[in-house]
Amino acid sequence: MAEDTEALIRAWYAAFDAGDREAMLALLAEDVAHDVNQGPREVGRPAFREFLGQMDRCYRERILELVVTVDGSGTRAAAEFVVEGEYLATDSGLPPARGQRYRLPAGAFFAVEGGRITRVTTYYNLRDWIAQVAG
Repeated sequence: MAEDTEALIRAWYAAFDAGDREAMLALLAEDVAHDVNQGPREVGRPAFREFLGQMDRCYRERILELVVTVDGSGTRAAAEFVVEGEYLATDSGLPPARGQRYRLPAGAFFAVEGGRITRVTTYYNLRDWIAQVAG
């Protein structure tokens, strides 16, 4: 079970890097809970689709140095990684975008049930990101 969960999380990030949002969405439970960094919890695949659309409008990112850890039951996982990106369009409430590049350590926590991701909680240091793009 733990091996299946690790493969699921790695497939999630492979789809992210490939820009394959439909493949990402297919790995989510219909009622997935998404804890947005510095934001509210959003529930459901449609909300996650909207989130991905906003991200794609404002950012171009790839994941580097991915490390995945899974508990023995395969129901919980964590990923640690570095996000390398470019700020493409100004996101609401954030500094103006001018194509700034950034490199940011980040992490995510997952709950998994029935071979699908049921929760995604993402964390990165927003102040670090703002300092990188504001300079």
